[in-house]
Amino acid sequence: MKKQISILMAAVLMAGTLAGCGSKEAAPETTTAAPTTEATTEATTAEETTTEAETTAAAGGLKTGMAIVSSMESSKDAGEKDGNAQVDSTVAAVVVDADGKIVKCVLDVAQNKMAFTAEGKVIMKDEFKTKQELKEEYNMKPASGIGKEWYEQAAAMEEFVIGKTAAEVKGIAVDEDNKPTDADLAAGCTMAVGDFIEAISQAAESAADLGTQEGDKLGLGVVTVMNEHTKDATADAEGQCEAYSTYVATTTGADGKITASIIDCTQGVIKFDATGKITSDLTTGVKTKKQKGEEYGMRAASGIGKEWFEQAAAMEEFMIGKTADEVKGIAVDEDNKPTDADLTAGCTMSIGDFQECVVKAAATAK
Repeated sequence: MKKQISILMAAVLMAGTLAGCGSKEAAPETTTAAPTTEATTEATTAEETTTEAETTAAAGGLKTGMAIVSSMESSKDAGEKDGNAQVDSTVAAVVVDADGKIVKCVLDVAQNKMAFTAEGKVIMKDEFKTKQELKEEYNMKPASGIGKEWYEQAAAMEEFVIGKTAAEVKGIAVDEDNKPTDADLAAGCTMAVGDFIEAISQAAESAADLGTQEGDKLGLGVVTVMNEHTKDATADAEGQCEAYSTYVATTTGADGKITASIIDCTQGVIKFDATGKITSDLTTGVKTKKQKGEEYGMRAASGIGKEWFEQAAAMEEFMIGKTADEVKGIAVDEDNKPTDADLTAGCTMSIGDFQECVVKAAATAK
């Protein structure tokens, strides 16, 4: 199965911001005059600020990462039954220590199923729940040989990878169906774990120092909608179903304030004709917006000349130090675009789904 894996890092912007601040300081001119009190105070303050930031980062010694593995290969043509445009996205968020060992892990799957008829008409859907949100509704327990629901088996996988490095996660033994053969893991998880292994290992490998501290909680929120790009097929044009999923991972301190955040989105598009036959290549996988980088093409249409990943990074940074309620309360206009001047300097795109994801992440953080 060909999959696209998103490796999600916000550290680039943060590093760039720190570097930018440093570059603004001009070299002092050679002079015999004594420095002014104001200049001395400014220099001392800047030095203290830098030292404090470095000390805080060093004290944490923890890195945060998130990765997404997506597939559209479960989609089916319409016939006697409605067609199924399906985008399965497995997301893993992790915190790793200085040795690269996982200390926290959260897993979820956005299994987005969108129906269309043999006449190429889309059957709209208003709500998409992740497997974690479905809980008992997912109904895996009756078919489980160990009598456990999906979220319970996912929890066993999350626990099993604690203390492991990315390489050790990659080495978890599985059979031909990607089901675990390790007795300790199989006691709590017997479902296929191939996508978990890929997402967890990639998240651990890409983890960056974003500000997570010892004792912080890790949360993950996912929101999916069928957006305006979803349309019926006609005799002259293909129809398509689009699952637009937003993912936000956050770490929060004891005071509930965000210490690190990672944002990304996937747009899984499946096209079909007026007879309900799928025309998309389902083996291509789904790139995330961050993975697309400049290819996404927002810069040309942006009033501030910034690409999507740059605007997402600005939002990630803006959320640091805020609680979920404060993020939820960020002022937006009727299009869910921010109106706060500090935020709009770096992000002018709609942030409504980001805000909703942060609230979900806070509610489930552990």
